[in-house]
Amino acid sequence: MQIYISGSLAFDRIMNFQDKFSNHILPDKLHILNVCFLVDGLDEKFGGTGGNIAYNLALLGENPTLLSQVGKDFALYDEWLQKHGISVAGIRTVETEHTAGAYITTDQSDNQITGFNPGAMKYPSQYNMDSIDKSEGLGIISPGNLTDMIDHPKYYRDNGIPFIFDPGQQIPAFTGEQLAEAFSGAEILITNDYELEMTLKSTGMTKDEVIDSVAYLITTLGEKGSVINCKGEETAVEAAPVTDVVDPTGAGDAFRSGLLKGLAMGKTVVESAKLGSVCAAYAVEYKGTQEHSFTMEEFNKRYEAKFGPME
Repeated sequence: MQIYISGSLAFDRIMNFQDKFSNHILPDKLHILNVCFLVDGLDEKFGGTGGNIAYNLALLGENPTLLSQVGKDFALYDEWLQKHGISVAGIRTVETEHTAGAYITTDQSDNQITGFNPGAMKYPSQYNMDSIDKSEGLGIISPGNLTDMIDHPKYYRDNGIPFIFDPGQQIPAFTGEQLAEAFSGAEILITNDYELEMTLKSTGMTKDEVIDSVAYLITTLGEKGSVINCKGEETAVEAAPVTDVVDPTGAGDAFRSGLLKGLAMGKTVVESAKLGSVCAAYAVEYKGTQEHSFTMEEFNKRYEAKFGPME
């Protein structure tokens, strides 16, 4: 199958402040807050939900197509994606904007101040969805441009193409009606437990009503693994062991990549979620969302050590 990923591409620009923010903020002057934190450098990482999912899928031997949007500063990221065999044909370049970017400053108490510039992500990807082979396509809609997150599920649904809907941090950007319509008919709706509660609150639906509107509901639970619901049946999938938890950022995207890989191989949703657990374990062992790597031989050994021979 050919996998299509709708989601953001972004630069994560990470800075460290060698002190505590609290030492430089005067509580009685918050109404005229004016602070400047001298950082000790800047570390730029490739990120974004779409980019992270595509990167992990490339490690798993897939050649996904990204449906996204970037700005005039995308050259290095473009080179990185193509180096890993990821198609950039579906990426729109908006020359008047910068690529989306998160500017994250962390102090010595692990407090963070983040500024996010959506940049080119303000614009839809404008990908020609009619070019998708309806008999071979598999889509995932992850957090990114809101218009894409509304339009792409409708196209997949109208054309009988299976898709995963992953609303994530964009849940507040939808009206309840828009959100319910977007995931209706999805093969899988995937959220973490907090996002599921946000979804229920936004749509006014019960969990059972959400389950009835999709084929599968997957709820990720971090180190506790994931739970798969399918119209009255609930299956728990354990997390794969991790050697050293360095940075959980990006683990959810890695899980989704393993899930997609399994579905592309024709495996059940439960079997696919096990692949997701193993892929996520690699991600948390490195700082950054696209810093880890593995061979398929290494991946399969790790899978078998946890779940036994792959079915």
